Amino acid sequence: MKAEPAMARGRGAADPLIEVGDLTKVYGEGATAVHALRGVSLSIGPGEFVAIMGPSGSGKSTFMHLLGCLDRPSSGSYRLAGVEVSRLSRDQLADIRSRQIGFVFQSFNLLPRTAALENVELPMLYAGVDRGERMRRARALLENVGLGDRVDHRPSELSGGQQQRVAIARALANGAPLLMADEPTGNLDSASSIEIMTLFRRLNRERGITVVVVTHDMNVAAWSGRVVIFKDGLVTDDRPVAEVVPASVMAGVAAAPAARGDRA
Repeated sequence: MKAEPAMARGRGAADPLIEVGDLTKVYGEGATAVHALRGVSLSIGPGEFVAIMGPSGSGKSTFMHLLGCLDRPSSGSYRLAGVEVSRLSRDQLADIRSRQIGFVFQSFNLLPRTAALENVELPMLYAGVDRGERMRRARALLENVGLGDRVDHRPSELSGGQQQRVAIARALANGAPLLMADEPTGNLDSASSIEIMTLFRRLNRERGITVVVVTHDMNVAAWSGRVVIFKDGLVTDDRPVAEVVPASVMAGVAAAPAARGDRA
């Protein structure tokens, strides 16, 4: 099946941070092969906030795994910050994940018996940062996400929203310019979800971090600037958020603190 052309490429950015061309991913072979991606082409500029949406089986999670260098495409091109990464070795991909991409997951993935400070330090430990610098940066990151008074708390002593803020601080530990989040509010109540999306928007606007969020929830997508919709392994829609998300949902975001310029 022929891929559809990308509907938006490099908006407002001469040099895209992410650029994929005719990307495919096939699992299995022959009659049992599953074509998860069927030729996706799009680009994401530095500082964009993009929501990836689509029904179950649409290819959005597979696309996220490829963008996060957690898997390799079957064919096609993927350039991250100008570097072709689709054919790099496992060690090279691991280095890119460590230094250029921060991950946030639905289930937080914190070490349960480890304090917030040490959870945030972990990526820096793997990157070879010395202990004093690790502690300084981890404390600053936790302060930045509003948890300066919770640095010694274990995950079991934190609410779901607080745990996700620790996870976001951890994702930023090595200064990655790209933050990728897979259903980051899936385990949170409505109030905590707003706190987390407020934080994502603040990081995007104040620090210029590129944010890519996979979600099934229009209330989450409404915080982005652009919505890309997948179906059957193809991009079927790619438009500014206000053209995709209902006005009533957008109004709810506009009333939130981040939209009024307040600190999260």
